[in-house]
Amino acid sequence: MKSQQTTQTMKPATAAKKLGVYLEATPAAFQEGVVSRAELNALQAEPPQWLADLRRNGPHPRPVVAAKLGVSIAGLARGGVTEPLTTEQIDALKQEQPEWLVRERATQAEVRKETVRVKEKQAAEQAKKEAKDAQS
Repeated sequence: MKSQQTTQTMKPATAAKKLGVYLEATPAAFQEGVVSRAELNALQAEPPQWLADLRRNGPHPRPVVAAKLGVSIAGLARGGVTEPLTTEQIDALKQEQPEWLVRERATQAEVRKETVRVKEKQAAEQAKKEAKDAQS
């Protein structure tokens, strides 16, 4: 007996998140339907013009804005950025270098350094443990 293969689908919001675009800026047909895994793969492999334009010009969702500015999503909120931004607006912020952006970038750099330090410490402890176990 063969089991029925069901098509995996997702809500438009999930698909937009996976594509890295702001849902409200996508075409109505995309927002109103469901997206199958195959459709998502096709959109990623060969993006239609609307998707390429959104990725290039925006408006971009918060995770993309945060990544382009080199800050966290929480840092965006602390800086007062709550709306999606276009690439042009992001570039303008980079040029202006407002105080909040400089501060949040520094914070993000410290977080990255601490993450690396913790990973290195854990790796060293693991290596010590393995060496000790090998001697036993």
